[in-house]
Amino acid sequence: MKKLLLFALLTSSLFAEAKIYMGLGYSLYNEEYTKSASNVASATDNAIKIKVGYGIREAYAVEFSVDYIEHASVDESPQAGKAKYGFNVALMKAFDWGIYVNPYMKAGFGAGYMDATDSLAYGSFDLGAGLFIPINSSFDVELGYEYKHLSYEKVQNQALAEKNESNVNAGYIGLNVRF
Repeated sequence: MKKLLLFALLTSSLFAEAKIYMGLGYSLYNEEYTKSASNVASATDNAIKIKVGYGIREAYAVEFSVDYIEHASVDESPQAGKAKYGFNVALMKAFDWGIYVNPYMKAGFGAGYMDATDSLAYGSFDLGAGLFIPINSSFDVELGYEYKHLSYEKVQNQALAEKNESNVNAGYIGLNVRF
């Protein structure tokens, strides 16, 4: 019993500095679609990200985010006005090297859909890196880069039903508030 109590006290002290944080940011989102080896289309879009996380700015955190992407279509002739929504979960590792900024790396996965004539769902694997730039103990600016590999569901209305995939490169700038 004493060991269990000691373990509980040690674990609670590890998370004593952990805080909940919320963030809002903007991304420039460049997506390259791959339908087959000879057929590649790309689109550059604007994205807004809202996120909630729990962790320490200088250590580990888990982050949940919702993306809204002003998106073009999957075919070769992009059409503006289609929306794309995503939900992502990521594990982050930040480093405190005694400099003003805290660099971080993150990895995670996500899911979402594109609001087209036929709703098109996708899954993603995400990697990222960036910097937290602390303003004070409650606010920080975040600069980051994200790479995502998206895998769309099979499109049934094409002559050959095929699974579309894409690679996304996104630059991110945002503001986080820590509670």
